[in-house]
Amino acid sequence: MCGITGWASFHQDARTNAPVIAAMTTTMALRGPDAGGVWLGPHAALGHRRLAVIDPDGGAQPMADAGTVLSYSGELYNHHLLRAELRRLGHEFRTRSDTEVVLRAYREWGQALVHRLEGMYAFAVWDERRERLLLVRDRLGVKPLFWAPVDGGLAFGSEPKALFAHPEISPAVDADGLREAYSLVFGTGATLWAGVREVEPGGLLTVGRDGVRERRYWQLEARPHTDDLTATVAQVGSLLNRAARAQLEADVPLCSLLSGGLDSTVLTALVADELRLAEGPQARLRSYAVDYSDQAEHFTGDVLRTGHDTPYAVEAGAFIGTDHSTVVLDPHRLLDPEQRLAVVVARDSPIGVGDMDTSLHLLFGEIRRHSTVALSGEAADEVFGGYPWFHDPRALAADTFPWLLVTGDGAAMPLHPDLAATLRIGEFRADTYRAALAAVPHLDGETREEHRQRELQHLSLTRWLRQLLHRKDRLSMARGLEVRVPYCDHRLVEYAFNTPWAMKSHDGREKSLLRSVGTGIAPKAVLWRPKNHYPATHHPDYNRGLQRLAREAFDVPGVRDIADETAIRTGLDTPADRLSWPQRLRLERVVDLGLWLDHYRPTLSL
Repeated sequence: MCGITGWASFHQDARTNAPVIAAMTTTMALRGPDAGGVWLGPHAALGHRRLAVIDPDGGAQPMADAGTVLSYSGELYNHHLLRAELRRLGHEFRTRSDTEVVLRAYREWGQALVHRLEGMYAFAVWDERRERLLLVRDRLGVKPLFWAPVDGGLAFGSEPKALFAHPEISPAVDADGLREAYSLVFGTGATLWAGVREVEPGGLLTVGRDGVRERRYWQLEARPHTDDLTATVAQVGSLLNRAARAQLEADVPLCSLLSGGLDSTVLTALVADELRLAEGPQARLRSYAVDYSDQAEHFTGDVLRTGHDTPYAVEAGAFIGTDHSTVVLDPHRLLDPEQRLAVVVARDSPIGVGDMDTSLHLLFGEIRRHSTVALSGEAADEVFGGYPWFHDPRALAADTFPWLLVTGDGAAMPLHPDLAATLRIGEFRADTYRAALAAVPHLDGETREEHRQRELQHLSLTRWLRQLLHRKDRLSMARGLEVRVPYCDHRLVEYAFNTPWAMKSHDGREKSLLRSVGTGIAPKAVLWRPKNHYPATHHPDYNRGLQRLAREAFDVPGVRDIADETAIRTGLDTPADRLSWPQRLRLERVVDLGLWLDHYRPTLSL
């Protein structure tokens, strides 16, 4: 896992701009703490920061061979098979790295290599002979990749901050960017930053003398499902086992994130079994959970959380046989301005989830002391239908993005009335929702229920999941930790997307298929536990501190131009022990807005 950056331009000689590519690469240092390098040619510059996971002694980047230069981030899970195939075709390898497999795959198949890759990745290939830059992002968008136009071409980077180190690109935000950010519809393409775009998940982009061209090489398709329930459960188990086995490979210490929920417990059990098969019956997988001091005393349920995680995580770790640890955080640490700023800078955005982001950043820091790679249960809810909106009659009937109703997030950032009138977010959401539904593939003859559930799953996989993957990537890589997400295996996603809803809910509960796979390998208490989101602190001291930080945030220039202080005032004046979840989330976002404005000093064109 790494950070990549660079540019291609046909109006300048990149070799005269060594300080620029060096500066852009330096911004990615946290993503790649082990090594760095740059490559310069007449019309392109590539930079790389490396987190060494496979073949630490080889795989230095940018990697060049016969006029082809690669800067690559991610993990290719089928690199052994591709290496063998490429050797049969006459290629010779100098390293054991998956990076070299990608480089030689491009040499052999050109852009068609994208159909052969299995994994999570974002990479850039500069082809000197064709004078063409290729940017590629994995199918689900696990790894980020941003770009912006420059004179005669474009610049790219794993994070927007890399682009801002280029002299032609500065941090600027206009009404379109704020509309994208605060509408919470989680599209890709356009971003918060003016002129900065994302390469689409499952997308590739080419830059040549003929300009910039984009296309999708993968997207979800509707296909008939012919397996019965027994065969479906077996196939889901087989696909998940395959993903767990492939993603276990690492030349550095590896662990699992074990929250005590269904998703992480089933995944951890499968990974632990695969580890024992590979290394012997005494092999023990490390697992980690997060908790807060005094959480058991102060816990109160809300729309997202139904119970305390730690007892379930401990039980799951003992049942599976992991070397389990609970990272206990002091809620007061979550108020540390330096910690919160580090999170905002990692995200390059003021849009987050407050203490849940800060605690995740702290958790990853603790894990990184012992492990370089962690496996996570992210995406299981999207794949198997676990979220409340798959089951909430209001969400099923609503003519909007379902999370806006269920999570209370829709009103999480009241905007200044003048700005709200300009952005017209309600109309933007409505237009975007109609376009999102139009993109959902369907089969002829679907029942009304199947038709709607396919819409909700497509929205969840192509929009809601994107912001969760960004959160996971940015906060983990800011700690130099690689997080893998086996539930994002594209074969599993494709199969589950086309499995009828009746099978996905065959036991009358959410995630029935995953529960069936987990039977016998996970504790019953976990298998039948209600859905529980990532934990938040419930300590009254945190709420009091948050109110103080929010009051201070309104003194930062620009905050009052964006946030509606009158509407947020109720959260400032409410007794700390009575703050509702929406009130608290408003305060969290005001604090982050102040930190973001103060750090980036963006040009605002509203």
